[in-house]
Amino acid sequence: MPKIVFLDNLPAQNGLDILYSQSKVEIIKISSSDSEEKCFSILKNADAYQVGAARDEVPEYLQVDKRFLSKVSNLLIVSSSGAGYDTIDVPACTDAGVLVVNQTGGNAEGVAEHAVAMILNLFKRINEADIALRRGWNGSRTDLIGRDLLNKTVGIVGLGNTGSRVAEICKLAFNCEILAYDPYIAKDTFNSKNAKQVDLDELLIKSDVISVHIPLNKETNNMINKDWFQKMKKGSFFVTTARGSIHNEDDLYDFINNDHIAGAGLDVWGYEPPSSSHKLLKLDNVIASPHTAGVTTDSRAKMSEFVATQLLDLFDGKDPARAVNPEIIDIYRNKFKNL
Repeated sequence: MPKIVFLDNLPAQNGLDILYSQSKVEIIKISSSDSEEKCFSILKNADAYQVGAARDEVPEYLQVDKRFLSKVSNLLIVSSSGAGYDTIDVPACTDAGVLVVNQTGGNAEGVAEHAVAMILNLFKRINEADIALRRGWNGSRTDLIGRDLLNKTVGIVGLGNTGSRVAEICKLAFNCEILAYDPYIAKDTFNSKNAKQVDLDELLIKSDVISVHIPLNKETNNMINKDWFQKMKKGSFFVTTARGSIHNEDDLYDFINNDHIAGAGLDVWGYEPPSSSHKLLKLDNVIASPHTAGVTTDSRAKMSEFVATQLLDLFDGKDPARAVNPEIIDIYRNKFKNL
């Protein structure tokens, strides 16, 4: 009988209920508190491994890299619990002929709503006003004057499930002009997603606020740095609900501190959660959350369902719904035949 090994928990209980309600595949749990020896005594016989998406929540020895893969020769599938896959070395899996799948789209609504909430908060300076009142503010209301989002220009970097939903909300609710940069989607899809396709420089120069929705990988690591921030429109806002390490935190601090960038909404950090002494947290015009944009009851239930149904579908011989390395599907199919 094929074996699915999952680490700690799924995003929500409903996914476990789905997995445990069937008898075609054996379901085995391992724990982050277990010893490495105990975990690999189970993992060595696994056909699929379900792992969390956040680096700081998974012990290093249970993150999927070349060393991990060398110990699990039977493994066919690695599944991330989220849209991201920071805990998985995808090229190493591809080299080993291991299929990687994620749950992209499962938390798109939660993350998109969070991004738009941050955008509105920055434009209206709600966070700054709240902090001022709690400190005993008694000034003029115009000291906290904000802006309307209506008819502004919103730049979306990454027009996938989440980015396109942010575009839709901003376009339909606030009549924003949507500029989008995404070199990985077809040109004819931009119009259908309420967006105008532009190059990155144009987006940076023209946008009143930029919202980032791209994965962390070798290409995007430190992609957003001083060169990027320098090109941004003076007085614009920066929002990211993508992944930490894509943006350079030191560079962002400098450009907010010198008033080139008017403020930022940050849900993701290089180290999570960030220390309370982090210098970006000292700025009143920075809205912070600890990678919780997609942590809603609705999103987690949907992702958990995605996890369970995709894995079970794979073991029913179906193609993956959300493959991260689709170039090896034929290799995976051949290996699956010998299961």
